[in-house]
Amino acid sequence: MSPKNLKEQGVLILKWTRDKAVVLSLALLAMSLLSPRPGKAQLPSPCCATAAIGLTSINSSLVTNIGGGLTGILNVEKNIQQFEQSTVYPMSAIARAQSLVGTLTGVYTQIRNIYRIFPSFSSATLGNTRTLESILLSSSSGQIGNANAAYLSVYGAVPVPNNAPTSARNVIDMSDAVAQDAMQRAIAIDNIADQELQAADQINSSIQSAAPGSAAIIEAQADAWLVRANAYTQSAVSDLMRERAAALANSGALLKDGANYTSITTKGIAGGLNHQ
Repeated sequence: MSPKNLKEQGVLILKWTRDKAVVLSLALLAMSLLSPRPGKAQLPSPCCATAAIGLTSINSSLVTNIGGGLTGILNVEKNIQQFEQSTVYPMSAIARAQSLVGTLTGVYTQIRNIYRIFPSFSSATLGNTRTLESILLSSSSGQIGNANAAYLSVYGAVPVPNNAPTSARNVIDMSDAVAQDAMQRAIAIDNIADQELQAADQINSSIQSAAPGSAAIIEAQADAWLVRANAYTQSAVSDLMRERAAALANSGALLKDGANYTSITTKGIAGGLNHQ
C-alpha cells in the first residue's frame, strides 16, 4: 500500500472516531439527565432547618411590630371615617340637602319660565313701534346696532337750527342720547341675564350630583358668578341714575327757558308801555 493510501485511511479512521466520540458524549449526557436521582434520607437537611427558623423569626417580627402598628393605623382611619359619616358628612343631611336643591331647582325653573314669557309678547301695534319694541326685548347683543335707527323712526331726529332754538335742540339731543344709551344697555343686560341663567342651570345640575368633597368648588364658582351678577346690577342702576339725572336736567332746562321767555316778554311789554 502506498503512503498516499495510508494517509487517506488514517484520515478516515480519525473522522470516524471523532463522529463516534460526539455521539457517545451526547448519549452519556442524555443518560445523566434522564437517570433517576438518589433521594435524600428522611432526616431534615440542616440548611432547611436554619432557613425555617429565620423565616419564623421574620414572621414573628412582622406580626408583632409592624402588624401592631398597621392595626393601630387602621383603627384610627376607621374612627375618622366613622366621624365623617356620622358628624361631618352624615348621609341623612346630604339627602336632605339634595332634596332641598331639587325643590329650589323646581322653583327656579318656574321663575325662569315666567321671565321668558315677556319677550314673547308685543304691546306695540304700529310698524315702527313694533320694530323698536322687538329690538328692545330681543335680549340679543346683535340687535344693539339696530336700536338707533329704530329709535329715530319712532321719536324723530333733532330739529334743524331754523326750527328750534339752540337751547331746545341741546335738550332734545341730550334726551335722545340718554334714552338710546339706556335702551342699548338694557338689551346688553338682558343678554347677560340669559347667560347668567344658563350658568345657574349648569350650577344647579352640578350641585344635584356633586360629591361632598366637590361642593366647595361649585360654591366658589357660584360666588364668583354672584359677584359678577352684582356688578351687572350696579351697571343697570347706574343707567337708571343717568336717566333720572337727564330727566331732572330737562326739567331744569324747561324752567330756565320759561324764565328766559318770561324775562324777554316782560322786557317787551315794558318797552311797549314806555314807547306809548
